[in-house]
Amino acid sequence: MARHVNMVASFLVVFLLTPLTHAVAGSRSSLSQQKLEVQDHLKRLNKPPVKSIKSPDGDIIDCVHITHQTAFDHPLLKNHKIQMRPTFYPEGLLSESKVSSNSEEESNPTTQLWHLNGRCPKETIPIRRTRKNEILRANSVKSFGMKKHLAIPQPRSAEPDLISQSGHQHAIVYVEGDKYYGAKATINVWAPKIQQSNEFSLSQIWILGGSFGEDLNSIEAGWQVSPDLYGDNRTRLFTYWTSDAYQATGCYNLLCSGFIQINNQIAMGASIYPVSSYGSSQYDISLLIWKDPKEGNWWIQFGNNYVLGYWPASLFSYLADSATMIEWGGEIVNSEFDGQHSTTQMGSGHFPEEGFGKAGYFKNIQIVDGSNHLRAPEDLNTFTEQSNCYNVRNDNDGDWGNYFFYGGPGRNPNCP
Repeated sequence: MARHVNMVASFLVVFLLTPLTHAVAGSRSSLSQQKLEVQDHLKRLNKPPVKSIKSPDGDIIDCVHITHQTAFDHPLLKNHKIQMRPTFYPEGLLSESKVSSNSEEESNPTTQLWHLNGRCPKETIPIRRTRKNEILRANSVKSFGMKKHLAIPQPRSAEPDLISQSGHQHAIVYVEGDKYYGAKATINVWAPKIQQSNEFSLSQIWILGGSFGEDLNSIEAGWQVSPDLYGDNRTRLFTYWTSDAYQATGCYNLLCSGFIQINNQIAMGASIYPVSSYGSSQYDISLLIWKDPKEGNWWIQFGNNYVLGYWPASLFSYLADSATMIEWGGEIVNSEFDGQHSTTQMGSGHFPEEGFGKAGYFKNIQIVDGSNHLRAPEDLNTFTEQSNCYNVRNDNDGDWGNYFFYGGPGRNPNCP
């Protein structure tokens, strides 16, 4: 009888331990699988450099031969011949060196922090090295470097349920109803405070093609603070693209194949230096995105001197022809931590009414028309989901052309 009891007890111990052992083994297996996936992804992104530069902010900038960049991993670009310069620039492209005659409204161009420690040689491009912990912060290797679906501001659909669905909030100006072939703006650069690490704050230009459906095309560029993506609170230059409304295509910077960089001076995702301070010096960046009328590729220029590269027309459906909407402005993520509105700041973290030196601005806003001319946009509209949290005010004057102030502090007595 005792022997029978012992056998039953042994059987129960084995029976109870077996699922646990399988679970532990399965967990180890999935961890090692994840480790392998992360290593493979790092290898794909971090190409062997010709030279590496350690930035004062801790970043490593790898100077990678121009023909070895990630873009050419894209199946559509396997045999792509690099276009080393645009065939055409937009007509009417003037120098930004002229500043307002009002000395209180002078602002300064800005550059990147890693330049303090060196430059990349010719025939290479600077690539910010991706680290393992950056990928591990993402939901999956596949989603690393991608925006979440529903991130786009939809001016005609400002329904409360849309706000709560996406958690993204905006303060923008926009044009629609025509064919657009590019956009330009000068944007002052700030270091907004971010409440939660999974939130971000950015200021950018959106070039949009198609409807706001599952096949929306978007090209984007500006500056952002994103602790989740970069692991810190520094203000960084970024670009983005998608051809299916952020579902499976596209990414930030060079974190997937697609964008082709030709410039050896500016690194996507690297820190911008210096940044504006409240009531004091203002620093800004000038961005121009335009479609080459001959080759059809979408080019981007930073400042007056840096043509960064292009998005090949073959990446897109609608944007292979033209854009149907242009947006300029700010975006934040409001994760509603503890059920309250985020205190993540947009722009300077101050409302547009405070004006120059205190609020964020976009100035010299222009679009590129069908005859490849830069011109002032007609019928500018404004949009924000919750104006008590973040707002936008647009105007027009001689030196600044079409401009607007925007931003806000997020949660405050009038913003629940």
